[in-house]
Amino acid sequence: MLRPELAAWMRLLLSPGVGLESARKLLAAFGLPEAIFAQPLAAWQTVVGARAANALDARPEDLDTQIDRLLAWLDAGADHHVLTLGDPLYPSELLQMADPPLMLYVLGSVQALHHPRRLAIVGSRNPTPQGEANARQFAQALGQAGVCVVSGLALGVDGAAHDGALLGGAPTVAVVGTGLDRVYPKRHLALAHRIAQHGAIVSEYPLGTPALAANFPQRNRIIAGLSQGTLVVEAAVKSGSLITARLAAEQGRDVFAIPGSIHAPQARGCHALIRQGAKLVESAQDILEDLRFTDPEALGNATAEDDDTATRDEDALLQAMGYDPVSLDALQARTGMDTAHLQARLLELELQGDVARLPGGLLQRLGQG
Repeated sequence: MLRPELAAWMRLLLSPGVGLESARKLLAAFGLPEAIFAQPLAAWQTVVGARAANALDARPEDLDTQIDRLLAWLDAGADHHVLTLGDPLYPSELLQMADPPLMLYVLGSVQALHHPRRLAIVGSRNPTPQGEANARQFAQALGQAGVCVVSGLALGVDGAAHDGALLGGAPTVAVVGTGLDRVYPKRHLALAHRIAQHGAIVSEYPLGTPALAANFPQRNRIIAGLSQGTLVVEAAVKSGSLITARLAAEQGRDVFAIPGSIHAPQARGCHALIRQGAKLVESAQDILEDLRFTDPEALGNATAEDDDTATRDEDALLQAMGYDPVSLDALQARTGMDTAHLQARLLELELQGDVARLPGGLLQRLGQG
């Protein structure tokens, strides 16, 4: 993209007081941004009104700086991309949205945005150990079946989903609420590098944009829009994950939810979604079959892992634990095991990753039920 064309897109995007709705009206009326800025102020006023037209007429002071920064970023690597609404590589699914982003900044592979099988996995930033394990296991099984997982790079379920997809050998797409020259949260810096190498990180926000709270609910519409379905792993009743699920449903996409313990606040959002018509799922294969993503050859490895899990689940202690948090005393009462034997067995299961210790001396079984 030549500088004049890029400058026109950037000016349309960065002009304070214009907004996406006015920008879309101008694009519909006059064509590409260069054609918009060839029009007189009076022509803009007839389309978007005096206030937005005057805002557009006041060229942003830092526009040249922003353009120079973006051109330098694009030159810094072959995996740095900018896609505009008029670009043939712009994801067609986003064009079906009521408010598609004018520009997408992409770090990584643009082809990941066009992967034939895409599923969003979202959930709590503070999941239970079971919830985090579910996110990783579902994403890994889906990745092994050739599904690209889309999420938001946040702590908790998002991070586990990206990691699981990469473990499954599939690309994953992270839609973020900052400029692509920043990583938020910082503890996901290494994960972000892995995603960029094996998938893509996407943002609609210009370089230099910090982590602003208002940006994260806004980016959820892109997560939903890029995906053929959305899986909610754990979520409170009022959460960004439920916003993503609602946006997915409004766009005619399937919504899936994993049920949880009736005692876990993080499960209440999923239960609410199920009552509203979301599809209850107990395994990754439920989603693969529902979305017709099933590939028997790709599912071979996942089936073998499920068999191993089933073997471990036959352990009497795991059966006695169930899937809700449980105390040591309750386990002794259920199993009749002496304290020393029980503690030794729990330590072994903890080291295997089958059991997690929770605050308050409680224990919880991990893995799919």
